[in-house]
Amino acid sequence: MLVAVEGIEGSGKSTLVAALGNRLRERGFDVLLTREPGGTPAGNAIRRIFLDRTVSIEPLAEAFLVNAARAQHVAEVLRPALDAGRIVICDRFTDSTLAYQGYGRGLDLAQLQAVCATATGGLSADLILLLDLPVDIARARLRERGERTDRIEAEGDDFHQRVRRGFLEIAGSPRHRVLDAMSPPDTLAELALAGVEEYMRAVLP
Repeated sequence: MLVAVEGIEGSGKSTLVAALGNRLRERGFDVLLTREPGGTPAGNAIRRIFLDRTVSIEPLAEAFLVNAARAQHVAEVLRPALDAGRIVICDRFTDSTLAYQGYGRGLDLAQLQAVCATATGGLSADLILLLDLPVDIARARLRERGERTDRIEAEGDDFHQRVRRGFLEIAGSPRHRVLDAMSPPDTLAELALAGVEEYMRAVLP
């Protein structure tokens, strides 16, 4: 089972990925936690370029960079783990490309979907957990971290508003669960776990 956790910067994705992973492991499941872009040596190298504030990257180049990392990730990490029967929880997957490079940067959604499908070889997430959070709250969270913002975090509020709207518009399939990222972390983890268990009941004999 592949679970993707999506959301704008500062929405709490990494926290939820770790908490959901812990809950599933406590129940005896073999769980792999990973992220995009990244997850492999090649992907991590691409991630450093992708987030580097000193590098100027065109929107189409952004899309190709993240999907180059994704193709490596799918081949080296995701498919082998799924074939071994593991539950994979991924911090970002293809919805992020559509939201950031599509809604955020203005690239054609159909073209992006085709690029993503090529990179994944048709692999899609079984469950997509979208952490929805107002941009101003997300900004405040990022400031509280006290860390230097990366190239994407440093974009203006208009950009992040478009990305948030994109995520919400994409999240219309039965695979999606939209979670209020203002909720306490434990509450979000329990809602995420309920989504996983619901999926399992639906597909397992």
